[in-house]
Amino acid sequence: MSALQGKLLFFLITALTCNSFLLIGFDNGVLGGVINQPAFNATFNSPDATTLGLIVSLYEGKERKGVAQENRGTFFAYEFFFSGMFSTSYGLPQMIIARIVSGIGMGFINSTAPVYQSEFSPRASRGLYACAQLSTLNFGIFLTYWIDYGFAGIPDSYAWRVPVVLQCIFIIPIIVLSGILPDTPRWLIGHSRIIEAEEVYSRVQRGRMPAQEIESTFNKMKMLVAAEDEVQVKGFKAVFRNDHLHSRRRLLIACSIQFFQQLGGINGIIYYAGTIFSTSLGFDDHFAALMSGFLFTWFFVASFIPWFLIDRIGRRPLLLYSITLMAAVFAVLSGLVSQIQYQTSIQYACGAAATAMLFIYQGAFTVGFQATVWVYPPEILPLRIRQTGTAIATACNWIINFMVVQITPVGIANIGWKYYIIYAIFNACFVPIIYFFYPETKGLELEDVDRLFAGDSIDQVVAEKGDWDHGLKSKETELVQ
Repeated sequence: MSALQGKLLFFLITALTCNSFLLIGFDNGVLGGVINQPAFNATFNSPDATTLGLIVSLYEGKERKGVAQENRGTFFAYEFFFSGMFSTSYGLPQMIIARIVSGIGMGFINSTAPVYQSEFSPRASRGLYACAQLSTLNFGIFLTYWIDYGFAGIPDSYAWRVPVVLQCIFIIPIIVLSGILPDTPRWLIGHSRIIEAEEVYSRVQRGRMPAQEIESTFNKMKMLVAAEDEVQVKGFKAVFRNDHLHSRRRLLIACSIQFFQQLGGINGIIYYAGTIFSTSLGFDDHFAALMSGFLFTWFFVASFIPWFLIDRIGRRPLLLYSITLMAAVFAVLSGLVSQIQYQTSIQYACGAAATAMLFIYQGAFTVGFQATVWVYPPEILPLRIRQTGTAIATACNWIINFMVVQITPVGIANIGWKYYIIYAIFNACFVPIIYFFYPETKGLELEDVDRLFAGDSIDQVVAEKGDWDHGLKSKETELVQ
């Protein structure tokens, strides 16, 4: 729709990506609040820890299948998700099929939304819009835990069916917006659709940037895309090629930060907060559900803090400070839970302290780690592999998510307080890796990140390719005519 332009167009782009993350958050949290309910256990014959881990984690395992190519492709992903959410389950086979279908759709969402927002966002506030996405994700988790709590005392099966079906409400505006919003200028340039790319870029920047600056910025974008095209092999091999842009190294950085997020233990808490409060801390089911609601209310509120930090102090400081605190929290938490499980004289005080540790952990994660992980891969990857590379990095996130969600109930049941030591060690190991190998991307245009890795060599290629735009644009004009 060419009538959409300027602030309205950018607002709708942001609305699409934020609503996508709201859907992710709702689906991430929905089972965590119902798996301890009598109605859920009655439907699925009180699954043991291994089966429960399978039910929850199958969704994560299939999320890695989504590889986004362009915005309109997400329309079909949402249809996948839509059909999955309307699957009414009366046994494990039906539930497993519904989780798999939902996971396929969510894989497309996770691969597409961060790239789509990053490529449209201004460099000075790119982190802010990533934070907005993650705040809506946290709102989805917060919302579903309170909905689950409201249905917790109902013995009938609709106590868990209604929260699951409610996700379909969020899919309708996503489908509509996916059909009317354009693809990103960088994607269009990379596929030799220069005239269309210039038209889209002018529309989205109209009223937000002077016309002369729009033209010069777009020309710079074209030249750097041409430079990437010059130094990289095309196709899937380009993702793993160690070229002048250091694509392989950049892919490893993008994948590793996604690995780190999940190995830090966050989804063990998100999916099993009720189980942790009841099994590890000894709360009854009602109070465990109530505390889970409070925990994710705090998770949502705390997600607004990085809005004011990520584009001011940068990605690296937030990552380093938050992960250090997360490691310390898990170390303390393991000691506190041990006192509860051994029923020592201070177990009740330790239960209160352990609850506080969970709140501190959630705050540290959302302030420093959550938004950074989703903004960093699209920033760090060169254009030619940005979509495929982001999809691979997202797959890394969900593969480890699958593992964490699968083993958490088993770990809590079998080794108890020792399970939390694992995450303390993991988080401590991430700090030196990030300190020595992750560059700062704050305030840089996506094209300027190439210079962090390629240095002056990319400027030479740009100079040599000075006539690329004229030739390609003339060719496209001839084809149109």
